[in-house]
Amino acid sequence: MTWTVDAQLALSATQAVEALQSGRLKAADYVATLLARAAALTQLNALTTLDFHGALAAAQRIDALPPAERARLPLCGLPIVVKDNINTAGLPTTAGTPALAGFVPTTSAPSVQRLVDAGAVVLGKANMHELAFGITSTNLSAHAGPVRNPYDPSLMPGGSSGGTAVAIAARIAPAGLGTDTGGSTRIPAALTGTAGLRPSVGNGGAERRYHDPNAVVPISHTRDTVGPMARSVADLALLDGVITGDGALPEIALDGLRIGLPAPLWDALERQVEDVARAALHKLEAAGVTFVPVAMTELEYLNGMVGGPLAIHEARDDVLAWLVANQAPVQTVADLAVRIASPDVRAIYDDVLADVLGSHYSAALNYWRPRLQNYVAATFANAGLDALLFPTTRLVAVPIDDLNGSSTVTIDGGPPIDTMEAFLRNTDPASTSGIPGLSLPAGISASGLPVGLELDGPLGSDRRLLAIGVAIEQVLGALPAPVL
Repeated sequence: MTWTVDAQLALSATQAVEALQSGRLKAADYVATLLARAAALTQLNALTTLDFHGALAAAQRIDALPPAERARLPLCGLPIVVKDNINTAGLPTTAGTPALAGFVPTTSAPSVQRLVDAGAVVLGKANMHELAFGITSTNLSAHAGPVRNPYDPSLMPGGSSGGTAVAIAARIAPAGLGTDTGGSTRIPAALTGTAGLRPSVGNGGAERRYHDPNAVVPISHTRDTVGPMARSVADLALLDGVITGDGALPEIALDGLRIGLPAPLWDALERQVEDVARAALHKLEAAGVTFVPVAMTELEYLNGMVGGPLAIHEARDDVLAWLVANQAPVQTVADLAVRIASPDVRAIYDDVLADVLGSHYSAALNYWRPRLQNYVAATFANAGLDALLFPTTRLVAVPIDDLNGSSTVTIDGGPPIDTMEAFLRNTDPASTSGIPGLSLPAGISASGLPVGLELDGPLGSDRRLLAIGVAIEQVLGALPAPVL
């Protein structure tokens, strides 16, 4: 079979694997097509490293395998991108910050290694908000630059995993890995018309779905996790199953599902976001979903008592542990911080080094977080809910702010709101409580930009949540690709 470039670019991860396993598509041809796509779209700043020779060599090794061996590889020849804060052997892991610009780890994070062992081919490293401490991916480091939204390159794509999302949306890669501390897989997924999963973290240990100790440049060990990103929920399920070893998704019918609509996360939305989200609800109601309004009046207060102290206090010790464990070019957080290029991240690291929220940390971790977790768990149990559903972000993508990477936004002409606060409001509760969260495309707004819906599920319900997401995306459909 002869594959046109357009046909290759249109492949989902699942479709690509089927074609590669069967030998209908050569891995080397597919990888060459995507490398050429990446080289042609450098203006988007989606990638910090493109591994031409390594990716082609890996693809050629896949093609040389006997057909039976190819058929046994769950990700046979699948090209992926990996966020630049996740250790990837032989490729730079810089976290988008100058002090780490020359660092190349010798081993990969377990999540990356499991994908590679299953046959995935790493095309390169994806750009990001510097040190993952932001939600715009406006990176002012000279080796990175601001990531641009493929639906409108004057707009930001969300962050901090913006490069992974843009590479997937722009058809540079069908799938990849990001990380999520407060919304960093889900926010860019929503703003670029793609899908992103934040897997369960819980209290760590056995409750943590992905285990990548000292293999990701961190913010908070309590909140951080690697997460898969792709153009469909079915593709997320493929990657998640490889990373965790889980099998097929459970059978889910929309008819009879009880899904909660948390009032605080539907409040004060941009009108065009609410219009798309409400239209999606009508389609899902017609498919048999029962929507249950839930007040959750304490959600924002409890979440506010937890998130900041965990991230700001834990960052200093966690980053130091990564620097030391990885024999990084700098060995102190102060030496890392002094070279930060983005003013918004530099300001955050001033707070980290001063431990400005240290006095609140113990209460946040040991009192407020358990209260939040119990409150969220009780909401699912008392209302008999399969999931919560709400717009992933309150507004669509906004213009890139080259001055400092994060300032203020307005919603339908209202008062200015801190950009990070505005975009984190709906994603942060899943992060702070440790439950799984999934963003999937809901539709295109009146201004022609993607809108995402988030599904949150009870702790440990990741595969069921993905199955619900697959059923929902079959009703809502895929978004049109950006015109590039």
